[in-house]
Amino acid sequence: MMMRESMEATPAIAAAAQRWPWLLTAPTFDGLVRRRASVTPDAMMLIDAEGVSLTWADFDRRTSGVARALAARGIGPGTRVAWQLPTRISTALVMAALRRLGAVQAPVIPLYRERELTAALATSEAECLLVPGIWRGVDYVALAGTVAKTLSAAGRTPPRVLDIGHHAPELDDATASGDATATGPDTAAFPVPDPDEVAWIHFTSGATGAPKGARHTDTSLLVPGLSFAGFGELGKEAGEFGAMGFPIAHVGGVQYLTAALAGGYPVLLLEAFNPSEAVGLFRRHGVTTTGGAPPFYTALVELARSAPETRLIPTLRTLKGGGAPCPPHLVGEVADTLGAVLAHDYGMTEVPMIAVASPSDAPEILAATDGRPLPGNHLRLVDADGAECAAGTAGEVQIKGPGVCHGYTDPEATAAAFTQDGWFRTGDLGLLRDTGHLEVVGRLKDLIIRKGENIAPQEIEALLANHPDLAEAAVIGLPDADRGERVCAVVVMRPGRTAPAVADLGAWLTEAGLMRQKLPEQVEVVDVLPRTGLMKVAKSQLLTRFAPVG
Repeated sequence: MMMRESMEATPAIAAAAQRWPWLLTAPTFDGLVRRRASVTPDAMMLIDAEGVSLTWADFDRRTSGVARALAARGIGPGTRVAWQLPTRISTALVMAALRRLGAVQAPVIPLYRERELTAALATSEAECLLVPGIWRGVDYVALAGTVAKTLSAAGRTPPRVLDIGHHAPELDDATASGDATATGPDTAAFPVPDPDEVAWIHFTSGATGAPKGARHTDTSLLVPGLSFAGFGELGKEAGEFGAMGFPIAHVGGVQYLTAALAGGYPVLLLEAFNPSEAVGLFRRHGVTTTGGAPPFYTALVELARSAPETRLIPTLRTLKGGGAPCPPHLVGEVADTLGAVLAHDYGMTEVPMIAVASPSDAPEILAATDGRPLPGNHLRLVDADGAECAAGTAGEVQIKGPGVCHGYTDPEATAAAFTQDGWFRTGDLGLLRDTGHLEVVGRLKDLIIRKGENIAPQEIEALLANHPDLAEAAVIGLPDADRGERVCAVVVMRPGRTAPAVADLGAWLTEAGLMRQKLPEQVEVVDVLPRTGLMKVAKSQLLTRFAPVG
């Protein structure tokens, strides 16, 4: 049954409106677009690197125009549409237009190639694929053709391919209706959105296998997006100006747009993040908040250190993001070099925001924890036997509530990821502080079991992040006949520094307070750590590379 836009918002969204009164809310994504356009129609919403901009009213009107153009190409309610598009204004319009049409959209990050794209199209059962033509040297039409052959060989019907250039196709109301007197963005009829229908499929990174499609509704995306804006205090102060330098196809893309819609502030869209170019644009537009994964923060810190006599981005107030664990030392470095607050969040494709950090929290809290759990969601920590952990004890983080996806496109994957009573198993180990903040201490699958003792790599990685000679480090467990597993540190050196011997690294970690049983027994040096499309370290590749043969 379709739900009316005028109906009362879900309890979690209504609670967000009450808790953070400066935020605008609505029960659906399209409703939030329409409401923001009516409240602040002439304020800027989006601007790109070339200076092309849209107001909120422009965005609402042009969303309808793009929706009509897509409808003329056979896309309508229930059509399953995958799109592999860069972070552009046209992509934001396509995203909003697909939702206005009632299509089921499956965003695919542009970094995906044949293997990942084939899996994404197959699991989402996409009927149509929108691509950007040639972008950054890749011919996406040709890529789609290669994937189509693979799908056909497997007995699947490949999707129709539509080339979406730098400008999204649009039809005005008169053209769409054949009535020369028709005017306005809403003359053509669009379906009334249902906040609880599955309308979005977002893909996991596929670090250890083919990407899985997480099924989301407007509710499961708006609830975390509003908490991201509320806890993050985004739009609370006048003059807020955001910037998105990560793939808009990532689940963080719709979260960031939701926050901007709720907070009413403009966003600079960057097709790719080149640190020096991005900083110039941040300065030009007076960006106050931006973010991404830890490599993004590190790049800004390094640029600031290269010119310490001036503040790199004078207007910058906050850095926020997620996607991977954040080394604690970065909180202080961001404060010292950028004069900003780093409030790193914790989420994943299936639960876009599990905990959100507030810039008002004390620096020691921001460095040691990953934010506070979302209001509306329920969080529990569970031990290996499935029992809830005692206070102060680490256990697997499990989540239940309106901010959780509705399973995967694969029923078997859904059954494996959810408990019988409906809790989502994150696979992360966490600890709840007395303050109500959550500290993520590691991944269950990453645990190293050495002589029967559990070792969390994240603990060692956090210490290695402070080593003066190391640019980055990842810790993995390698098979060992005597110990079961041995601890291996894979490191990237800072320029001009010498790789540490195992004994030297062990002595340094001992001095830092690490117990002897957790010390690395092997050190490997690489030029760069492999990463997934979502910037997480691809530890499966490291395990394959350094595991003993035979």
